[in-house]
Amino acid sequence: MTNYSSSITYGKESISFNVLYVDRKTLEIAVHPDAQVIVKAPKGATPKAIQGRMVKRARWIIKQINYFRKFEPRTPSRCYVGGETHLFLGRHYRLKIKKQKENAVKLKGSYFYVMTTDPNCTKKTKNLLEDWYKEHAYLVFARRLEICYETAKKLHVPFPEIQLRRMAKRWGSCSKAGDILLNTNLVKAPLYCIDYVIMHELCHLKVHTHNDRFYNLLSKYMPDWEKRKERLEKATI
Repeated sequence: MTNYSSSITYGKESISFNVLYVDRKTLEIAVHPDAQVIVKAPKGATPKAIQGRMVKRARWIIKQINYFRKFEPRTPSRCYVGGETHLFLGRHYRLKIKKQKENAVKLKGSYFYVMTTDPNCTKKTKNLLEDWYKEHAYLVFARRLEICYETAKKLHVPFPEIQLRRMAKRWGSCSKAGDILLNTNLVKAPLYCIDYVIMHELCHLKVHTHNDRFYNLLSKYMPDWEKRKERLEKATI
């Protein structure tokens, strides 16, 4: 089957969605923070069946879309110039770019200091800062995983490996092998938001779909997860 785009009408609302055929047994409908609707469907699912499921879930989909629209507009793309602010663990730090013989990034006080051989090259500044984020993201995530795993040890799932990737639409996911994939940009969010994403994925290692059993587990080990999720979605990352 070929991936495709389509839409349905619910009342006065038109809902556009993209269908991705993947190797799975069940159909999943997800609304991403940019209000894009993605349907992951088993390879044997027909367009008619997918359309029918979309109609049944239309009310929930519109509710999710309206929820994410509350947080618009999002922060514009960074330009990586002096004076611009960048986030780390939920706090804003102002960017200072200095010419030096060696490249380095330091976080000191309320500033990101970027030392570079070419202070006028914004691409180089961006690469240096992104490398810094990646290095510190792994350290932060590894520690938070230890804390969350201890809280949810009764899940009886193997301790997962962490993998990092920049993702446009997701904060995290888990693999069939039991690894947890986290968005590098998540390190810009507060620690309690990072913990929410990690706990979310730990529960997914036990229950793979977003059903009542999954949310019961998440509520058991993190009763305030909804507040953390809302704070994360409000983050201007």
